[in-house]
Amino acid sequence: MKSTQYYPVIQTDDVAATKAFYVDNFRFNVSFEADWYCHLQSSEDPKVNVAILKGDHETIPEVGRGTSSGLILNFEVEDVDAEFARLKDASLPILKTLTDEAFGQRHFITQDPNGVLIDVIKPIPPVGDFAGQYTSDALPVA
Repeated sequence: MKSTQYYPVIQTDDVAATKAFYVDNFRFNVSFEADWYCHLQSSEDPKVNVAILKGDHETIPEVGRGTSSGLILNFEVEDVDAEFARLKDASLPILKTLTDEAFGQRHFITQDPNGVLIDVIKPIPPVGDFAGQYTSDALPVA
């Protein structure tokens, strides 16, 4: 299979509120909007997309209808400290404060209105044995 694009689709009961959350806090623009579906594209990188879908929409097989759970969206950013300050000032819930992880991430975790976790990450050099777990072309450097 040759993919031409990949993006997550968040199932929700409230498409409008979820759209507003990502537009207001994560710099997305609306590229398609209906009352049951919205496609968002990053204003900073057109390859970064997310979609929002009414969880009970007829296009979803009945077995898959519902709302999102057990989902984490990762956003890698250039300046995680600035994003942490910006989103904290915007009163987003901070579920995990800004932390340096030995496995190679400086990150924090917030949450969207549906309970979807959002992990905002800056790759950093890993510590100790974690460095050996990366392939040479994926090893984060300072």
